[in-house]
Amino acid sequence: MRNFKNYDVWTDGVDFCVEVYKMTERFPKKETYALSDQMQRAAVSIPSNVAEGCSRRSEKEFGHFLEISLGSAYEVETQMEIAVRLGYITKPQFEKSSNAIQSIEKRLSSVINNIKRTNP
Repeated sequence: MRNFKNYDVWTDGVDFCVEVYKMTERFPKKETYALSDQMQRAAVSIPSNVAEGCSRRSEKEFGHFLEISLGSAYEVETQMEIAVRLGYITKPQFEKSSNAIQSIEKRLSSVINNIKRTNP
């Protein structure tokens, strides 16, 4: 069984999730159960699915959970774009967070591709 804490993408996903929570704290109250909630759930899903995938015995199952994690990363990246356009986050905040999430996306894609290459 894999130890999810040994994966940098899990650690970075947790760090990113904390940043999303801090970012959404400043959203208007009307967004509490809307955009901020959606961003938080998508951000939590990133490291959570890496962790859950690590519990699976097969590489195929592990890859499946990494794909869910990747989808959540794309989801939160889209939601950040919406938040910046609405003026809820600043351009510098957006750029910093975008760099972080894109790094996570690239690494998840790399692991997924490696799994698919070695386990067709």
